[in-house]
Amino acid sequence: MRKIALITGATSGIGEGCARRFAAGGYNVIITGRNQSKLDALKAELERDGTQVLTLTFDVRDRKACEAAVAQIPEPWRTIDVLVNNAGLALGLEPEYEGNQDDWETMIDTNIKGLLYMTRLIVPAMVERNHGHVINIGSVAGDAAYAGGNVYCATKAAVKAITDGLRIDVAQTAVRVTNIKPGLVETNFSNVRFHGDNERAANVYKGVKPLTGADIADVAFYAASVPEHVQIAEVLVLATHQANGTVIARK
Repeated sequence: MRKIALITGATSGIGEGCARRFAAGGYNVIITGRNQSKLDALKAELERDGTQVLTLTFDVRDRKACEAAVAQIPEPWRTIDVLVNNAGLALGLEPEYEGNQDDWETMIDTNIKGLLYMTRLIVPAMVERNHGHVINIGSVAGDAAYAGGNVYCATKAAVKAITDGLRIDVAQTAVRVTNIKPGLVETNFSNVRFHGDNERAANVYKGVKPLTGADIADVAFYAASVPEHVQIAEVLVLATHQANGTVIARK
C-alpha cells in the first residue's frame, strides 16, 4: 500500500519538486495550491506514471479554506504519512522602515500562519496513529537577517522556532519533525519577491549555480526515507559557492 504525502504550494518550485520526488518514490500525493489549472497539469503528469493524485485548491492564508479543504479529503486519503509545509514567499527587499505593510501581512499569513493552520489540521491524526512526519521548508534566512530581508527573515526564524517546538511537543510519539533550510534556489521565488521584475530576479542568480527545487525535494525525500528511529531534525542546504545567507562567491 502506497504512503501518502500532502504538499502545500505544489504548483511551482520546491513544492512541485517535492510532488514529483515523492511520487517517484512510491507515494500517492495530495497537492495543494491556489492555481487549479497548474494543479491539474501536475496531476495529469504524475498520474501518467502511475501515481494517484488528489488536488486541493485553496489559499493557506485562509484558515476557513484550510479547514474546508482538509474536511473534504476522502477517507482513503486521510492517512497522511508526510506533511510538507512548503507554501511560502518573500515580497520586497526594502529597508524595514520603508516596507510595504501589505507585503508584510502576506508573508506572515502565508509563511507562519498558513504553516500553523495545516499543522494543526493534519498532525493530530499523526499523533493518534503514532506515525507521521512533518517537513517544514524554512530558509537560511531564518538563521540571520540580511539587508532588506527583515520581515521575511523573521518569518523563517519563526518557522525554525515552530518546528523546534512541534518536535518537542511530539517527542513522546513516533512522529518526526524536520526543518529544511535552503539557501539560493532558482525558482520563481525572486520573480515573486520583486513583483514580476524578471531582470532584477535574474540578477539574484547571476554568476553562481544555484540549487533547484528538485535538489531540495531530494533532501525532503531522504529525510522521510530514513529508518523510523532516525529523525533528521534540521538541514541547511546551500549552493556550493554560497557560505551563508549573505556570502556568495560569484564568477
